[in-house]
Amino acid sequence: MTIRRMKTYAGGQGYVYQYYFVGKRAAITDRSGSPTTEYVFDVTSDRKTTFAVSIFLMEDAATQWAVKHKRALTDAEQYGAVKMRLFQAFDEIENMKVDGRRLMINVRDLEELLNRLGVD
Repeated sequence: MTIRRMKTYAGGQGYVYQYYFVGKRAAITDRSGSPTTEYVFDVTSDRKTTFAVSIFLMEDAATQWAVKHKRALTDAEQYGAVKMRLFQAFDEIENMKVDGRRLMINVRDLEELLNRLGVD
């Protein structure tokens, strides 16, 4: 049995979210067949209803970042960018259950998220 550590985040829309990381897996998000890594979090804002939030880190975004910075991202850096995207959604999306279930990270987003973390 896996014990998950529930974490809390007070979002910019006035909700206090509780979430935990479920896992990651290879995925394809669109008709073009572009490979991504899907990071899945279980989220609740009322402690009654839990729903999954998937954050898709586009493989070409990570590749372009690596070319620009002359090194590949570590797993921890990728997870950090994904978690920052989750927090961004908590701050900006009023109804996560309806509008925040599938979030993407493209190359522009990745650069911005990693800059916030101080990753060069």
